[in-house]
Amino acid sequence: MRVIVHTGKGGVGKTSISAATALRCAERGLKTIVISTDTAHSLADSLEKTIGPEPVELYPNLWAQEIDTRYSMDKYWGRIQRYLSALFSRQGADEIVAEEVTILPGLEEGSHLLWINQYVEQGFFDVLIVDSAPTAETLRLLSLPDVTRWWFEKIISLTRGASRVLRPIGKAIGRGDAIPDKTAWDEVQVLFDTLDKVRGILSDPNMASVRLVVNPEKMVIKETQRTYTYLNLYGYATDAILCNRVIPDEVTDPYFAMWKSNQKDNIVFIGEAFGELPLLQAPLFGQEVTGLDALRKLGAELYKDHEPEEQFFNGSTHRIENIGDDGYRLIVPLPFANKQDLDIYRSRDELTLRVGPYRRNIVLPYALWDLEIADARFEQSALNIQFAKEPKA
Repeated sequence: MRVIVHTGKGGVGKTSISAATALRCAERGLKTIVISTDTAHSLADSLEKTIGPEPVELYPNLWAQEIDTRYSMDKYWGRIQRYLSALFSRQGADEIVAEEVTILPGLEEGSHLLWINQYVEQGFFDVLIVDSAPTAETLRLLSLPDVTRWWFEKIISLTRGASRVLRPIGKAIGRGDAIPDKTAWDEVQVLFDTLDKVRGILSDPNMASVRLVVNPEKMVIKETQRTYTYLNLYGYATDAILCNRVIPDEVTDPYFAMWKSNQKDNIVFIGEAFGELPLLQAPLFGQEVTGLDALRKLGAELYKDHEPEEQFFNGSTHRIENIGDDGYRLIVPLPFANKQDLDIYRSRDELTLRVGPYRRNIVLPYALWDLEIADARFEQSALNIQFAKEPKA
């Protein structure tokens, strides 16, 4: 099974591209499902079909689903939440407040990930397309397994241990039903194990790919750079940049002349920002891209000789490693580069590399902003830059 996640800044056309990709896969005979994890759903509008919180078959080999957070929460977290809500409300908390405080941090977003695991385990679909929320929400979603693991180990484990002691006492005084039993805690363990499985799925480049959707606009590209850096930090494989709404060459109206010129400059900048990542382009159409006919045309323009389920890139344009007390190491593969041709320029949140006549612009994660470059070496066809609080002598 192939899992393809489309993410990018709000308004760049992720939903249209997700729907067009899914339709192209379905028409190639692959059983395909496209799911929307954005709370402001527009997948149904793009497909011009009615869909809901469970998969709906819209077309031969094509299913779609707009994930409803509350529906998913009740499905995966409902039982343990009811236990905890009863416990809090019996201690005097308002029932509505009790329900809110018993929502696991991040689980509203995490319920989306649990569907991915379900479809992978069922093995019915050949391709799963994820139309994700705007970049900030997507990054919270993809970092969820790391964040909630701490919550589970520190809080839930403590509460589970206490419940073993309190439950017999609760039964003796007629309040045992307010304390979760072992099977409820086992369900929570399964929930976290499932999140870990999804992390494994999405970080396996042979199975999953993240594709960054951009428009040829400087602000959009800069935000997408930050997203790409954090995806590298969490170990998720990005295999393509999808540049949407490029003004076609046949548009000759003088009104668009400056816009076209800026777009061409920004497409060059995409090459500087994302290195060897393949760049696929889709034109700006003269009408809204909705309905199967328009989506089919978008898919044809975007992929041309490629097929959407292919793995477009198997490698890393850069990665960041935590090296403990010594800080962090940024590793940038630069095959065929010559050490004498390398220059580095650093601002607080960006690093610009010059390799001969070419440039790479890398946005640094927040953890590196206040660190200094302690060491920089060109070894084994890669530039290794160490960031530390106090540079070595």
